[in-house]
Amino acid sequence: MPLSRRRFLLAGGAGAVALGAGTLGLVERGVLPGRTRLHTATGACGSPADPPDDDPGPMIDGSFRSAARGGRDVGWTIAYPPGARDDASLPVCLALPGRGGDHTSAFTALGVEHHLADAVAGGARPFAIASVDGGDASYWHRRADGDDPARMVTDELLPMLAARNLRAGPDDRIGFIGWSMGGYGSLLFAETLTAARVAVVVAASPALWKTGAESAAGAFDDAADFDAHNVFNGREKLAGIALRVDCGDEGVGVAAVREFVTDLPPGASTSSSFESGCHDDAYWMRMLPAQMRFLADHLSPA
Repeated sequence: MPLSRRRFLLAGGAGAVALGAGTLGLVERGVLPGRTRLHTATGACGSPADPPDDDPGPMIDGSFRSAARGGRDVGWTIAYPPGARDDASLPVCLALPGRGGDHTSAFTALGVEHHLADAVAGGARPFAIASVDGGDASYWHRRADGDDPARMVTDELLPMLAARNLRAGPDDRIGFIGWSMGGYGSLLFAETLTAARVAVVVAASPALWKTGAESAAGAFDDAADFDAHNVFNGREKLAGIALRVDCGDEGVGVAAVREFVTDLPPGASTSSSFESGCHDDAYWMRMLPAQMRFLADHLSPA
């Protein structure tokens, strides 16, 4: 398919054309950055699916001062299914944004609230989705500077959600969905909290690496930090959790994701897929209908 002027401009046209044959090959193999951008420009990533037309239920947002995150103001958003009040007692799934995202990303970039509405309209059990700021590149664990988004979630966000009547108390089992950094974070939370607190996890293109040297800049403080939070080492703790892992076959780190799902404990992996797609919103939007149904099937009944 010829590169249209629109795709050319979206891809940063002149820079894409400036790639020589040798550089292009390195990008294709993932040696140099820009693989997803290149595939988006050439159409290899596929097109995003428009969010469903279903009107979402109530959406509320706010912020709180987080002691766990060093006194930062942390934003949050809760999306309810159609027909629910904004104080409804519902199971809750936490949505963890990727690197550079915030509590609005799942809704503004992916239209998650519309996919939730569509799933419930199709007969899925209703649940709420809550998203929160976790830091630009925190990778959802305590960092050397004291920023601790993991403790923020467990000690501050979940009690706040429970106070709003959502099923996020210490005796409730919750869900997680996350993209890239948030996908990694979802797996890390599941291994930390275990099946006693986590019913279901959807990890979309989780940012996984086998060694610290391979990890993205800033994802970990040092080699010891990587080792302490290496989700490959905690896979046995996923037993009893319904787990769905999706990754585009052109996605960043797809080989590590494939390896992660090959050695899961019995009963941990309910579903995984490696369909055509890249590490981008287009792929993540295409996967949301199935992911919403998966979450609804495995969260506690409303």
